Amino acid sequence: MPEIPETPVETIELLRSRQREYYTSGATRSITFRRRMLKRLLEGIKQEEQAFIQALQLDLGKSAFEAYANEMGIVYREIRHARRHVARWARRTSLLPDFYLLPGRGRIVPEPYGSALILAPWNYPMQLLFAPLVAALAAGNTAVIKPSELAPHTAAVSQRVIESCFPPEYVTVAQGGPEVSQHLIRQGFDYLFFTGSVPVGRIIMQHAAEHLTPVTLELGGKSPAVVDASADLDLAARKIVWGKYNNAGQTCVAPDYVLAERSIADQLVERMRSTITGFYGEDPAVSPNYGRIINRRHFDRLAALLDAAPIIQGGNTNPDERYIEPTIMYPADWESAVMQDEIFGPLLPVIPFDTLNDAIARIRERDRPLALYAFTRSALAQRRLTEEISFGGGGINCTIMHVASTKLPFGGVGSSGMGAYHGRAGFETFSHRKSILQQPARFDIPIAYPGKQISMRLLRRILR
Repeated sequence: MPEIPETPVETIELLRSRQREYYTSGATRSITFRRRMLKRLLEGIKQEEQAFIQALQLDLGKSAFEAYANEMGIVYREIRHARRHVARWARRTSLLPDFYLLPGRGRIVPEPYGSALILAPWNYPMQLLFAPLVAALAAGNTAVIKPSELAPHTAAVSQRVIESCFPPEYVTVAQGGPEVSQHLIRQGFDYLFFTGSVPVGRIIMQHAAEHLTPVTLELGGKSPAVVDASADLDLAARKIVWGKYNNAGQTCVAPDYVLAERSIADQLVERMRSTITGFYGEDPAVSPNYGRIINRRHFDRLAALLDAAPIIQGGNTNPDERYIEPTIMYPADWESAVMQDEIFGPLLPVIPFDTLNDAIARIRERDRPLALYAFTRSALAQRRLTEEISFGGGGINCTIMHVASTKLPFGGVGSSGMGAYHGRAGFETFSHRKSILQQPARFDIPIAYPGKQISMRLLRRILR
């Protein structure tokens, strides 16, 4: 493990002060500056691309393909999309106000919040650090970013990129554990962006409330995949297995459990078993395409759940390698331990259901999930699942790919989070929409002034 010095408290306070001064100078506001800085970030990441691939392999066992597709490639896309569109996003909007405010013009002006704090998790330690940063810089903010200490190799490369690209008064990296994060969130940043667990999200929000700091919380939850009897079972098996076991299940939008209509549940499970072998071979432990659990603590937590339901596929472990085999638990039930909290690992419970009404009712009894996936050919079932259940985002006949779009806002709802980003949604997250009404200085209609007020009858007609 690389030794990364923890950022001292005094340094954090100094950086916060310097960033406030730098932002106040107006240096970050021009579109030309923002586009130039985004290009610099793109070039800096490209220079360290191989280092990132190696770091992600060391931290999480990711293959080169997975590291590029799930991490760098998404960030590259976000940067290029932001550079192409930021001038249009930042353009002020003119409009006619309500008729009783005429003569006049209205304007909505996007402006940066100021200095943003971005706290990243360990499961996608490069993508979930840099994608929010792209949005913050496109909106004209300065930023302090904190990588996860649980992915130290990626954190070290990330710091090297930032230090090579930007002065610390514009963008800087803070390194360390929970104590550093706690000190950072007490600094009164102008915006706070956190990706991580629900319990930590609650703590973040409590501290943000002390400064009335606006926040975006990207959290998690138990995201279901619902498969009915009309579904293409081969397609469903491929999509669910890929979405679940990608990054060894350590994905916030991974299918956390499967609800399978009872008449096809056995068939679906058999197809998923075959798909696991097709993807990872007879022994996934030697597959270059299958990752590892981030650390021993999370390994032990997941291993303790292996007795929670019958195992029909997988279940083998190796604590020395932090390896847990892709595992299917079937038939599972709602009361089992594996169904009480987000799994965040390669264990997949499959629960049979009898009617779509039953499946929808059981999902709605739980906290609103970050994602939902529907596998069905029925337009009615698709509509019911997407309209009757509240969730952050999701897909029909696919899993997790909605997160890769620069045109679809990504975020949670309820306990799965608040706020959204990616593409324009990210720019808007890190921007305040300032409203301005401009009226002519030489024209005044004194209908509201004391002594000149119109009648209540006329007022009611005007404000109808």
